[in-house]
Amino acid sequence: MRDSVATGTRVPVLRVSELNRLLRTCLEADVPEVWVAGEISNLKVHTSGHCYFRLKDADGQIAAVMFRSAARLLRFKPQDGLAVLAHGRVSIYEVRGDLQLYVDAIEPRGVGGAQLALEQLKRRLAEEGLFASERKRPLPYWPRRVGVVTALSGAAVHDIVTTLRGRLPGVRVVLRPVRVQGDLAGADIVAALDDLGREAEVDVIIVGRGGGSIEDLWAFNEERVARAIAAAPVPVVSAVGHEIDVTLADLAADCRAATPTAAAAMVVPEARQLAALLSRRADAMAAALLSSLRRGRERVTALARHVRDPRQTLVRQRLRIDELADRGARGIAGTLRAARARLAAAAERLQALSPLAVLERGYAIAHRGDDGQVVRSAAEIAPGDELDVRFRRGAARVRVERVEQEGGIGTATGRGG
Repeated sequence: MRDSVATGTRVPVLRVSELNRLLRTCLEADVPEVWVAGEISNLKVHTSGHCYFRLKDADGQIAAVMFRSAARLLRFKPQDGLAVLAHGRVSIYEVRGDLQLYVDAIEPRGVGGAQLALEQLKRRLAEEGLFASERKRPLPYWPRRVGVVTALSGAAVHDIVTTLRGRLPGVRVVLRPVRVQGDLAGADIVAALDDLGREAEVDVIIVGRGGGSIEDLWAFNEERVARAIAAAPVPVVSAVGHEIDVTLADLAADCRAATPTAAAAMVVPEARQLAALLSRRADAMAAALLSSLRRGRERVTALARHVRDPRQTLVRQRLRIDELADRGARGIAGTLRAARARLAAAAERLQALSPLAVLERGYAIAHRGDDGQVVRSAAEIAPGDELDVRFRRGAARVRVERVEQEGGIGTATGRGG
């Protein structure tokens, strides 16, 4: 609904939404498309995939949006501070009345989108450590089989096979043909690396192609190819024939060769050089063996001078045993004589102390008849006691008739019963 203002002229009164629609219609009619040069700032990527940012220069800025359908086609990742050329249309977002640029394409200024995408991918993979020298594996010195990933047609496969067979005629080559350029080349190369990785006897893989433009070599800059090379179970030599630009395949591989021919020369030794090396090592081993034998003989000779005839040692030991036996016999005899002498002396002493010896000298021993106790003093008996008196030969029973005390000690006299 429009009203008029009584000011002498008829000026329409518009609602806000109507004004925004009018402005949008005018802008879209007058500026159907535009290229805008500026720097990206305040970039925000929504979960829906839409990109919201501002384009600015030294004197101004404008809000911009790039919807997911257009953003997913970019070959690089937009980021703050990136100078770009943005293509799109200018319009008004009627709900808020915001002026913004609806972007459908972006090109980096000063560098192509593909090259920028490559540089960004290279930085990201480097930060992951995919190109780190620590993960590079040494090439086998004498591989049993060499896997080759390249196009079946072209000079590269011929150069590789010819060089391999020329340097080491007995080497076996397992060829896995692939596309080396075009949209399907990357998937082909990844599948070939996986196939050769499953071959148990393949010790090293050469992957590459002959020279060409950067566009021709682009398959070797794909992330999946770089990851497949790094994940291969055996060492990989990148042989992309382009010395000016270094591809991601070159960086991810364990070794890089400038050409396919150089790669083949790198992975196998030359037969003549190998034969010469084996000859030198055989001579060195023979010399070392002779030297070891000579040192062994010298050592045996030196030890022989310190080794005596064991028969002489046996004779000496027998003589020593006889000597020790005689010495032992003499010692035992002396010990027995000394023991006999000590025994005789002890016997004599015992004989001197024996009561029988006392009886031999005319003495007798008196025992009380009732308890058999030896009577040592006259005070121990009384008249009428019976005593048993033992002589040297024989004994007698007597009865005490009288007891005499001398000097306080009783003396018994009696008569035999």
